[in-house]
Amino acid sequence: MPRARPVGRPVRRQRDDHEPRQQPQRAVRGRRRAPVGRRRGAEHRRIPADRRPDGRSALGRDHLVTHSRTRIHELLDASGLAPRRDLGQNFVADPNTVRRIASLARVGPGDRVVEIGAGLGSLTIALAETGAEVLAVEVDPGVVALLREVAEPLPNVTVVEGDAMHLDWTELLAGHDDWTLVANLPYNVATPLVCDLLDGVPAITSMLVMVQREVAERMAAGPGSRTYGAVSVKVAFWADAKVVATVPASVFVPRPNVESALIRIDRRPPPDVDADALFSLVRQAFGQRRKMLRRSLHDVVRPEQFAAAGVAPDARPEQLALDDWCRLAGAVTREGS
Repeated sequence: MPRARPVGRPVRRQRDDHEPRQQPQRAVRGRRRAPVGRRRGAEHRRIPADRRPDGRSALGRDHLVTHSRTRIHELLDASGLAPRRDLGQNFVADPNTVRRIASLARVGPGDRVVEIGAGLGSLTIALAETGAEVLAVEVDPGVVALLREVAEPLPNVTVVEGDAMHLDWTELLAGHDDWTLVANLPYNVATPLVCDLLDGVPAITSMLVMVQREVAERMAAGPGSRTYGAVSVKVAFWADAKVVATVPASVFVPRPNVESALIRIDRRPPPDVDADALFSLVRQAFGQRRKMLRRSLHDVVRPEQFAAAGVAPDARPEQLALDDWCRLAGAVTREGS
């Protein structure tokens, strides 16, 4: 998989032979400069400067006033709060990062965004700057109080207190059927939440989710890769997925021990096959991923069904693409009907 461009990192400019050489800057630990002359796709270029004639945001506020690292500490200290490990709280404290996320979300006036894990509102502010309507969801009651203060001057932001794993999404998103999810998800809930929303909330038509890098790579993986698994098939069934950027640990407060990545997930019509039957086969096969399918699925798929689906019984699950799984599930359900 091509390596995604890190968010918020500087690009070195080539020096003309006649320019005086500047004194080298002290290296920042844990961050690498991009190699000179590396070409990047449009998705991975540096965030452009604000090109509006008056230099102001869509809401008429000064351009992108968001939380610095100092401001985050001030907000927490003034309220007697600290990041909660049990909730996986890591607050984004870098303006370039939140601007990049808002840009990659591809939203603007007239769009509707649901932000999960809004925290202290760093990303909320950047999303509001686009002019989109923002529904900011946060589970921590103490942080919600601060988030409401931050969002109070933003007329296009509504704050919702609740656990995203247990919200009634049908009720919350009622009246509109084209929402974009933008989220900085705690690593322990990222996979089940994304899968649940893909399964059961069709009103969310696109997602831009920041998760642990390894989780993002599993979600977007294709057959044959070491990260390809049941989650990869689940995501591919409902949507197209692509890792669009990496996010260094240095932009968070507190700093996590892992690198993060942004994955974009765009919903599309699913294949015409029984989803429950397909996912049941996938879970069983990947539960014993080193076994051949004829062994791991011996109790649910007969030899003639493998033949009807055009799937080799001695293949292993990571070798099957979504189309293969669909044919196999179709062969099984036809025999069973």
